[in-house]
Amino acid sequence: MCGINGILSSKLTEKEGKEKLQKMNTALAHRGPNAEGSWNSQQVFLGHRRLSIIDLSESSNQPMLSNDGRYVIVYNGELYNYKDLKFELQRSMQGSLPYVFRTGSDTEVILAAYIRWGKECIERFNGMFALAIHDTQTKETFIARDRLGIKPLYYTSNDHQFIFSSEIRPIIQSGFVDKKIDENALVEYIQYQTVHAPLTIVKDVYMLMPGHYCIWKNNSQETFCYWDIKKKAENGEGKTPYNEVCKNVNDLLHKAVERRLVADVPFGAFLSGGIDSSAIVGIMSGISTEKVNTFSVTFNEQDFSEEQFSDIVAKKFNTEHHNIRLSVNDFLSELPEALEAMDHPGGDGPNSYVVSKATKNAGITMALSGLGGDELFCGYDVFTRALQIKSKSWMNLVPRMFRIGGASFVNKKSIAGEKKAAFLSKPILNFDYFYPLSRMVYNDTQVQMLSGQNELPFNAVYKTVRKLPTDEKNHLLSKCSQAEMSTYMQNVLLRDADQMSMAVALEVRVPFLDYKLVEYVLGLTDKYKQPVTPKKLLTDSLVDLLPPEIVNRKKMGFTFPWKHWMKNELKQFCEDNLTHLQNKSSINKTYLQGLWNRFLNDDPLITWSRIWHLVVLGHWLNKMEFEKN
Repeated sequence: MCGINGILSSKLTEKEGKEKLQKMNTALAHRGPNAEGSWNSQQVFLGHRRLSIIDLSESSNQPMLSNDGRYVIVYNGELYNYKDLKFELQRSMQGSLPYVFRTGSDTEVILAAYIRWGKECIERFNGMFALAIHDTQTKETFIARDRLGIKPLYYTSNDHQFIFSSEIRPIIQSGFVDKKIDENALVEYIQYQTVHAPLTIVKDVYMLMPGHYCIWKNNSQETFCYWDIKKKAENGEGKTPYNEVCKNVNDLLHKAVERRLVADVPFGAFLSGGIDSSAIVGIMSGISTEKVNTFSVTFNEQDFSEEQFSDIVAKKFNTEHHNIRLSVNDFLSELPEALEAMDHPGGDGPNSYVVSKATKNAGITMALSGLGGDELFCGYDVFTRALQIKSKSWMNLVPRMFRIGGASFVNKKSIAGEKKAAFLSKPILNFDYFYPLSRMVYNDTQVQMLSGQNELPFNAVYKTVRKLPTDEKNHLLSKCSQAEMSTYMQNVLLRDADQMSMAVALEVRVPFLDYKLVEYVLGLTDKYKQPVTPKKLLTDSLVDLLPPEIVNRKKMGFTFPWKHWMKNELKQFCEDNLTHLQNKSSINKTYLQGLWNRFLNDDPLITWSRIWHLVVLGHWLNKMEFEKN
């Protein structure tokens, strides 16, 4: 696990390139405290910061060259099936000699795989990764990202250069782009508390999409898709017996966890006491020969604390458990660090930072997380609501003008009522229109008022959802999973997990996002995944593993008592950063101040989550010294 940087330019001198690359490497120092490396040749500059996880020796430092010196790689991530691939690559094949390995690293396995199989090697990889391989002979650079977007890769390009990095800050701080907000991205951020890839909040900085690779050659970029989540559903016929499906899920999840326990450093797990994290801890405990280290955040405010549940799991599996108890003062002391660590602004993140920091301080370098379980096994309310809408499709027989009239009578004094009225007014009452509303923080009218834009860009979430498979009769739940994974999970949860854990040099692995498990579960028809009880398919697949108190508990989610803090201890902090937002963006000052006043006065339509992401954006823009467009 590391940080990577690259400058591919036909304009920079060697001196300029080296200076800029050094700035980029320095900006990524937190991601890789164990080693720093750089390489350059003929206007190609590659940089690396290393967090050692597999093969801790110096021989595995990067950038790494092939045995003949033709290829050079920089890589961030973990390849879980590297031992299997290494065994295959050590054998001769028709037209290919065995590769002689010099290290025990997965980095060299990726390099050898590319030499033997070319770009198709990417389809053989099971892991999380962002990587670049440069061919000094053909002058071609291959840049790729993992299937589900667990590891980030940002870039900016024009007709003479391609700049990439594991984070946005190195690109900004090295002067490759101006410090300007992308106005379309600002609209997305206001509406969804994040910006959806490929856009970022910074103008001219983009993300390489999950499951994609690109080729840079002769000052030209070509991008290709090698894995598409949209093509992984609707391949199940629904005839497999349910007990056999449960066995398959059990086997796939156990293998996913087992693959992710390969490391040459101490490891542990995040444990909230929910179904997902408890499942991961239970499986780890059955596989590991040593006690598993587990970490939970607990609060003095009992309404927000899950301590009783994490303690049940820790006791059942005899883990070395660490409760991280937070008070208001504890959190306030950590908040500046958490926000300083934020590479891209978002509506979440400090919670991930706190647990990551405590885990790292306990001597752990790698931790497993239950992230992805809700999205894959229908753990959110949105799955149930999607089925309810499907059952009421007869409402589309009512002319839209009458539905709009009916919407005017809906009680809009709650966010749920506000969204219900908006949904009734849509052209068709279906999933494609429902889902974008479900994740929306502000509606179009509110966004127009806040952003000052009369014409909004095309809704990014709707654009994603309408391209998903349309078999809602048998695969609506898989469609909902794909929507969650392609929007909220990818652009909020995974981004926060990466930037907050890597801020303290902790690697986080996510077994639920093993692509083989994802493909299998997405291929199942709805009848196997009905959420009649919380994540029924998952709990039935692990029926002898999870305590009943965990299976039957009410879902809380991992959050902090923000409302109370923002009105008291964090009030001045919020007001200062809302002022920064007003000064550094096109935000409507009067409307923003009105929202803040409504929040302070307990307006049920202005919850803390409708304010906090704006506070974070103001802080980020001020920290990064952005100027108003």
